[in-house]
Amino acid sequence: MAIVNKMVEDQALDRAYAALADPTRRWLLETLRQGDARITDLAAPLPMTFAGVSRHIGVLESAGLVQRDVRGRERWVSLRADGLTTAQQWINEQSNFWSTRADALADRLRRKGNGQ
Repeated sequence: MAIVNKMVEDQALDRAYAALADPTRRWLLETLRQGDARITDLAAPLPMTFAGVSRHIGVLESAGLVQRDVRGRERWVSLRADGLTTAQQWINEQSNFWSTRADALADRLRRKGNGQ
């Protein structure tokens, strides 16, 4: 069962990083930090069709980074507070691992320099 859980976590991580790899999607996320926005407002300054922006939002949504809501006749997009949790946890784990390795290397080099 642990392998299945790991695979699901890896898929979520893959989707998050794939979504973040595109500059348009990063721009959309940065814009949404200011608050919820209508898709039409997000699309207005971009040099692409509404459908193109909607596809980018779909990628962000499937990665769990945003959610779409229908309010009246308009479609709104908002950030998901927990959207980057999986990616952040992975970064923290990697950072802790490499920090520990770097500290061990520094200690070893110091000991070697002191003739130990």
